[in-house]
Amino acid sequence: MAEPLFRRLAIIGLGLIGSSIARAARGSIAAEVVASDRSQAVLDRVTELGLADRAEIDPARAVDGADLVILCAPVGAFASLAEAIAPHLAPGAILSDVGSTKRSVLRDVGPLVPDGVHFVPAHPLAGTEYSGPDAGFATLFEGRWALLTPPPGTDPGAVERVAEFWRRMGSMVSVMEPAHHDRVLAMVSHLPHLLAFTICGTADDLADETRQQVLQFAASGFRDFTRIAASDPDMWRDVFLNNRDALLEMLARFTEDAQAMARAVRWGDAGYIEDKIERGRKIRRSLIEIKQA
Repeated sequence: MAEPLFRRLAIIGLGLIGSSIARAARGSIAAEVVASDRSQAVLDRVTELGLADRAEIDPARAVDGADLVILCAPVGAFASLAEAIAPHLAPGAILSDVGSTKRSVLRDVGPLVPDGVHFVPAHPLAGTEYSGPDAGFATLFEGRWALLTPPPGTDPGAVERVAEFWRRMGSMVSVMEPAHHDRVLAMVSHLPHLLAFTICGTADDLADETRQQVLQFAASGFRDFTRIAASDPDMWRDVFLNNRDALLEMLARFTEDAQAMARAVRWGDAGYIEDKIERGRKIRRSLIEIKQA
């Protein structure tokens, strides 16, 4: 077995992602794992499950002496968390995260990082609709991408250590510019979630009799939307608000395309409809071929 990559890993936020990191990292990637969460009930459960060597309600105590700190809370909490832990980060430590929006992370956390601490934001493209410490599992990141968005001038050695951390998690690693990351994720993740929440809201607003039958006879397409729409509300509220510009741009493009499809349906333009369906099938085949389906 390889030597642990880090001596002490502090995880701030023990939801799906944080608890999955704890499960996968403990012992093999980090010699010691310290967990911190704003909820004492979550920390009690973390202790019951044996996910960490130590649990601390105070994030400042959790990061003391850690050589890797990962923020796994909703991105809207990052500024206050960074303010709380910054004075307690050890010189030479690496501060990272798993947030879905990277420009906001650089904006909210970057200015608070002390000299001598390496800041390497990251985003593992993995997850389920479940949340909480019981939802995590050690293989969550296997075969998935982890995107790193280090600010200019970041120590290359620190970037490589974070990259190796995610490789040992089973992930493929790529480095990406933060604004480009946010545009890509707006299309492949944030917009689909926004649409799923909206479609389920539309269904919920139907007259009682129709709503009951929609749920009773839900086909696989609607069920897929409900799976996405079951995702954590705090996390996705923060994602939408912190990637506002890119998300609204992609939503505007989608709205134009949806209106064009509506015109095709209204006027019986079978060729346009068939082309859109075939392009969807092509994207699905491409995902299967690169094992990302």
